[in-house]
Amino acid sequence: MKKVLISIAAIAALSTAGFATVNSQTGCGLGSQIIHDDSSAVMLALQATTNGTLGNQTFGVTSGTSGCKKSKLVLNERAAEFVASNMDQLSREIAIGHGESVSTLAELLNVQDKAAFASALQANYNAIYSSDKADMATVLDNVSTIAG
Repeated sequence: MKKVLISIAAIAALSTAGFATVNSQTGCGLGSQIIHDDSSAVMLALQATTNGTLGNQTFGVTSGTSGCKKSKLVLNERAAEFVASNMDQLSREIAIGHGESVSTLAELLNVQDKAAFASALQANYNAIYSSDKADMATVLDNVSTIAG
């Protein structure tokens, strides 16, 4: 019986994801989906507790359900390692708007439109490499901000 109730709750949450609004205090997740009253601290605590105990917020963020927005870019360890290992080449190719490193980075970030990705990076080169000593994390954050 519990599995049926949990399944019904999950289906209801997923089916209403497109209509959902996210509470700015508790974020997205099943708690925000099934408890719409956020007028008191008790109700907010129930939303947060539901999100936390069921672990559905992580699923929502990665899948774009339960009122969560799915990130366009998939930042991952492989992309970070690639950027760290190819900083100079990547910088040169972003400056000219194309190249194997830019294409590989697009693939590692799961970008669908690689040409638009390369153009956006080229147009925002100065924002990506905001200083001479830009490190991997800064470059990857700036790429994510611009292309994400």
